[in-house]
Amino acid sequence: MKKQVEDWIQLADKDLYAAEIILKNEYPLTNIVAFHCQQAIEKYLKAFLIEKGIPVIKTHDLITLNGVIKEMNDLGIDEKKLIIINEVYIESRYPGELGLLPDGMPSEEQVKEFVAYAQEVKRIIMKGL
Repeated sequence: MKKQVEDWIQLADKDLYAAEIILKNEYPLTNIVAFHCQQAIEKYLKAFLIEKGIPVIKTHDLITLNGVIKEMNDLGIDEKKLIIINEVYIESRYPGELGLLPDGMPSEEQVKEFVAYAQEVKRIIMKGL
């Protein structure tokens, strides 16, 4: 595995760890958990692309990144979940933009699903590397 890929994986792991820790808080900051889950997934996807010889794509859009991966090798990443976390990521960072969430914040249950999904994406990516 390339050193740059290891660096991206390490950063992704830190984002995922931050999401897990914040979620355990008595009053979890769900928008911050959503942000870190999206960031972790983004970095795992970019790590995969770099390992396959694709230069870093300057985007935060998970759908775009997964689309590039699918052109090479469909890893079976659940795109419906990618769409949701992509939209909630934007909504949680910039309230009122999409109107997806009634109060601009994802629910605690929703971010628990995001953390589990980020862990799933990590497993898929690591297996693909």
